[in-house]
Amino acid sequence: MYSVTKRISMIKQPRGGYINKKELVVTQLDDGITLNENENIHASLVGLAVDYMTRFLMGVQKEEAFSISLKGALALDLFTGNKKQSSMKNATSLLADIKGLDKKSITNACKLVGYDVCFRAGIIGYKPVEEINPDKDTIENIVTMINRSLSFWKEYGPITKDGFTFEGGYTDTISTGDGDYLTKDTLWDFKVSKDEPKPKYTLQLLVYYIMGMHSIHKEFKSVKNLGIYNPRMNKAYTVSIDTIPQSVINEVSKDVIGY
Repeated sequence: MYSVTKRISMIKQPRGGYINKKELVVTQLDDGITLNENENIHASLVGLAVDYMTRFLMGVQKEEAFSISLKGALALDLFTGNKKQSSMKNATSLLADIKGLDKKSITNACKLVGYDVCFRAGIIGYKPVEEINPDKDTIENIVTMINRSLSFWKEYGPITKDGFTFEGGYTDTISTGDGDYLTKDTLWDFKVSKDEPKPKYTLQLLVYYIMGMHSIHKEFKSVKNLGIYNPRMNKAYTVSIDTIPQSVINEVSKDVIGY
């Protein structure tokens, strides 16, 4: 049994992908800001920090916005057998000092999301969070991307569900996975990549949609579009589900998810 992302990494897609990027409608947004060229921490950490801070600043409780990070810290303590739970204490301390878009808050967020890997992929990928120290350029970029995300949701929201799982939709093949955002008619994924959407990104969205339709969550019944928002490029990419052949949906349902 695999996570959604692990399962997708195992799939050899048709040429161009199950959903070809040529089918995506691209919307370029413009805030007049050019990001700094270099960042000194891993792109995955930047992406998580932007994502979780955006959720927090839109009104989600900190403990909920950073829930995966906290679960990762607990998993690290359990793995190391640390009865004093030093990682969990450190994570809680970092979380307490996250207030907004100030330097300390952003730095703490970057450190805190360093625990995510312990929950998502296992302890083997863990790097001591004390070594995660974003520099000025990185912090500026993160703040810009958070502001872009907040502006995006003002225009494309409201969000009806976020950080959701797929109870009732998991299979013997895919047992874990969580989506990013649902609005009234669109299932959105959040990517902070320097690249245009890859086939694995669009397949991930399609898998989320199909699993959502099989899940207990009725909100998926009104979804008509799949979308990716990238605050680094400040672009939105969407595709209407009606344009995806039923044969593709059937194939992904059977061969990728295991229905």
